[in-house]
Amino acid sequence: MSTSPDSDSTAWTAVGTRDQVEPDSPLAASVDGTALGVYDVDGELHAIEDICPHAMAHLTQGFTDGCEVECPLHNAVFDVTTGRHLRGEPCRDVKTFPVRLVGTRIEVCVNAA
Repeated sequence: MSTSPDSDSTAWTAVGTRDQVEPDSPLAASVDGTALGVYDVDGELHAIEDICPHAMAHLTQGFTDGCEVECPLHNAVFDVTTGRHLRGEPCRDVKTFPVRLVGTRIEVCVNAA
């Protein structure tokens, strides 16, 4: 789970609870107008932007397999642990966001310094 930002200098926002995320069922959320998805990869949570840069589709509605998610509108595939575009329609990587658990609450930092 990525927790690199200093909690004293960044704003963490609660987006849901741990029981809302399964390996094949990510959590869609929005923080300050930024759509994001939270994914469970081998028990570790990762957050990426939820909008595909190629087709403007919600990646959380796509097919998830391990650390990969495929856009539901075309065949672009992204690594949810790094945000890297892996294959399919040419497009940029997606942004990643630090995520942490506080008890069972999932928090994401969208505006890390």
